[in-house]
Amino acid sequence: MSYPEKCSGCRSCENFCSLSHGKEIRPAESRIRVVRFEDRGIFIPAFCVQCHRPACKAVCPTQAIYEDEKTGAWLVNQKRCVGCKMCVFSCPVGAISIDRIAGAVKCDLCGGDPHCVRVCPRKAIEFTEYDRVGMNKKRAGLTRLFGAAILKEEQALEIAKGF
Repeated sequence: MSYPEKCSGCRSCENFCSLSHGKEIRPAESRIRVVRFEDRGIFIPAFCVQCHRPACKAVCPTQAIYEDEKTGAWLVNQKRCVGCKMCVFSCPVGAISIDRIAGAVKCDLCGGDPHCVRVCPRKAIEFTEYDRVGMNKKRAGLTRLFGAAILKEEQALEIAKGF
């Protein structure tokens, strides 16, 4: 879960992720991204939210996306991935990218102990096991992320009713 109001945009999460997975600091290769809205001064850590029914798995033609039995994370079997980008296009949060060598890459939860959570100086990222997250907490997080978009949609529906 992310808390955009706490994120300062320091990108420590991106740097450490790329270092721990690729052995060098290359934020472009990170599995977490900090999305900047500079005009508003907002930074949102974006990463795989480990969907209950992942669209990326459903569209993968080689069935390269599978659930890790130990962590419950959805992972990419690099040997099966052909780099078709179907998972990239289907991900609702834009959490999958294509590495020029490995193919599709996404958050693997660092084996159940996400490094990005430990290095975030402002605690803008939190790891909570899926079965412990309540529906109200999910709604609160999504409202923080998409509140303005939800509000605009509701306003649009009200306007449409008038026609």
